[in-house]
Amino acid sequence: MKILVVEDEEKIARSLEKGLTAEGYVVDVAGDGDTAESLIGDSGNYDLVLLDWMIPGKYDGPALIALWRKRGEQVPILMLTAKTAIGSRVQGLDVGADDYLPKPFSYDELLARIRSLLRRPRAHSGNILKASGLELDVVAKNVTYNGQLIHLTAKEFQLLEYLLRHKSEVVSKEQLLDHVWSDETRVQHNTVETFVANLRKKVGPGEKVIQTVRGYGYKIV
Repeated sequence: MKILVVEDEEKIARSLEKGLTAEGYVVDVAGDGDTAESLIGDSGNYDLVLLDWMIPGKYDGPALIALWRKRGEQVPILMLTAKTAIGSRVQGLDVGADDYLPKPFSYDELLARIRSLLRRPRAHSGNILKASGLELDVVAKNVTYNGQLIHLTAKEFQLLEYLLRHKSEVVSKEQLLDHVWSDETRVQHNTVETFVANLRKKVGPGEKVIQTVRGYGYKIV
């Protein structure tokens, strides 16, 4: 598996290169957006990109993603960002990132996110997510179920998007709280349960679409 690390902080870049190489990955490093664009354009055979948000050059992280997605690049992209505001994270996902990891991060969690993205079929990447009769457009903010438009609240949309981006994976309530409700405090597990129940009323009866995995969490298949 070949990974492109796009990171302008040399110490972090070299640490990632050393660690990922030790895990058996083939790693290229780009210190700016122009080099990253050149590497993707020349080879186009990366299995995953680790992309820092703030990088020098003509393109920053979100601009690179938008450029690559526009021309049909489907490589999974994991954004590494020091930006903690939920709006910034949503922006990254909206332009086509597959996941994000705030800095500073646990190396074990980084490896887990990488493994998760590498297991995911390329069809899960990009701006249109599909599963079980659902189709979600992350840019237009539209959701349809069996061709019928569904009206979701902003938080319901974020919840459904996260589940779809992790199709066939079991997602814990802790993960959902961390990613969907990261901008809020004092949110409890029963909040997740309430929103899942509301989603089920809109996208399919019972556990037809959103399944409960007892003791672990939820998944869409």
